[in-house]
Amino acid sequence: MPPRRTFALLSAVLGALVLPAQGAPVPAPASPPGPASSTASTGSTGSTASAASAGPAASRPGPVVVAHRGASGYAPENTLAAADAAAALGAPWVEADVQRTRDGVLVLMHDTTLERTTDAEVRHPDRAPWEVSGFSSAELAGLDAGGWFGERFAGEPVPTLTAFLRRLARHGQRLLLEIKAPERYPGIEAEIVTVLREEGWLTGAALRRGLVVQSFSADSVRTVHELHPGIRTGFLGRPEPAELPVYAAFCDQINPRHTTLTAEYVAAVQALAGPHGSGLEVLTWTVNDAAAAVRAASLGVDGIITDHPDVVRRALTPGPGRRSRRRRRAGWPGRRPGPAVGGRP
Repeated sequence: MPPRRTFALLSAVLGALVLPAQGAPVPAPASPPGPASSTASTGSTGSTASAASAGPAASRPGPVVVAHRGASGYAPENTLAAADAAAALGAPWVEADVQRTRDGVLVLMHDTTLERTTDAEVRHPDRAPWEVSGFSSAELAGLDAGGWFGERFAGEPVPTLTAFLRRLARHGQRLLLEIKAPERYPGIEAEIVTVLREEGWLTGAALRRGLVVQSFSADSVRTVHELHPGIRTGFLGRPEPAELPVYAAFCDQINPRHTTLTAEYVAAVQALAGPHGSGLEVLTWTVNDAAAAVRAASLGVDGIITDHPDVVRRALTPGPGRRSRRRRRAGWPGRRPGPAVGGRP
């Protein structure tokens, strides 16, 4: 997207949305690299590696807000426009879904088919069921990924992962990247790691604080961990408490649907140390109203994934005269491990 169009979109989003009553959006953090509901196979969990107990956190901030597929309540999901909208709202983290085209290019798309969020059905009526893997990158580049959401987004392209990473870097945003349906794309984990490395996301602060790769497939998450142990990873789902030590061997986060959570489960996850020595974190999805956000925060989650980051942030912001027990900050909250566990790398 040309810079002029980006500026216009940011201005439009800021002008159109109702921002938190407490004031202006939280500024985006310094750039790490250089500046929903869905189901899939969990895969096998492999050996029963154990993890040391992290112990209670000495001091925990409130949950960080993650813009789901970008600020997808206000712009077409998994597009550069959605990343721009998230930046305009001050969302420090953006969640996005990655798949692979027929010719091996990594692109952003949630569904494994194209008809819901592009005009593929109109442009290619003979190509049903319009699977992402059945189209070349050039064909995807010719689709409209924004018109379905609203007229002013008409012509928004399906972004490549490379283009999306560069847009986030420009805004100083961090990335929660979901590998979508990895069973359809053998070897996609290595390709993702390659692109992340090429774009500078696997060095320094970017690796430690600016990136998490997650999936509903435990096998895929473990593969990412084995390919590059420095990458922080998350499992989408709710393993049984007895299985959590297995996941803690290769996951830094356990990220269940918000309707499945209890305070006891969150505590059980956070009591374990992940592969990087710090306590496991819990992110929950997809929370789009104030009451659900307050409930999730009361359970002690570390992050809330939402289509409406402004709504969630406003719900978690204390009103006038109320003393907050939360520490708001733009970066990932993290958790302080117990004395037996080392800090983050």
